[in-house]
Amino acid sequence: MAKKNPVDMSVEDRLKTLYQLQTTLSAIDEKKALRGELPLEVEDLEDEIEGLNTRLEKITGEIKDFQNAVVQKKGEIATAQASVERYKTQLNDVKNNREYDTLSKEIEFQELEIQLCEKKIGEAETRIKERTEDKQKVEEVIKDRQQALEEKKNELDEIMDETRAEEEKLKGKAKDLEGKIEQRLLTSFKRIRKNARNGLGIVYVQRDACGGCFNKIPPQRQLDIKMHKKIIVCEYCGRILIDPELAGVKLDKPTEEKPKRKRAIRKKTEEE
Repeated sequence: MAKKNPVDMSVEDRLKTLYQLQTTLSAIDEKKALRGELPLEVEDLEDEIEGLNTRLEKITGEIKDFQNAVVQKKGEIATAQASVERYKTQLNDVKNNREYDTLSKEIEFQELEIQLCEKKIGEAETRIKERTEDKQKVEEVIKDRQQALEEKKNELDEIMDETRAEEEKLKGKAKDLEGKIEQRLLTSFKRIRKNARNGLGIVYVQRDACGGCFNKIPPQRQLDIKMHKKIIVCEYCGRILIDPELAGVKLDKPTEEKPKRKRAIRKKTEEE
């Protein structure tokens, strides 16, 4: 049997199929709702851990830079000390005061360089200690967040395992229904559903009102909805409207209260 072209479907069949799609998608939404905020919590934890790892790499890089600076300054101290020893040896062979003053100034300069390098080493070692403590704190936070992430993932996996089979079945049904709906109508429905807070793109009429926004629908418009001759949308919220009977929904008819009869009060006639 040839597959029916969605364009050739009657308005009644389109509305029926569209409502079936809505109920299927709503069922999928309910399955997703069972997961609650877990997917977002997992995502937030993963992002946080990624940020912490980036911070850890930065701290580790800074510690390495300070350590390299210490090695460099120690090398400069060794060079300066060698120069001091050499200059002191040369002082024994000076021939005049000018050479003596020059060598003395060089010795003084190298000793100042040694003092400066020692100061820089002290500062670097302090920073290494501080950043090492920071590194340990970040590592502890990462460990804590990874443990929380593992727990959240396990919890999410348990829920997913419980609903996966049924959800996949519903997704297959939704895909099959989408293939039966005209593309333009399907696109409009998806857009309406995306913008709707409760995810409803098509709703049935309830108590003479839209089942989505609950605004009253004029009698003539209600009649048009019951006729199933054209696609009608709510003029307030934009949702597609369907007759409850066509949607297969049975509504309880409101019972009309009978007006209470007022008891007649007889006027007392005065005795003559």
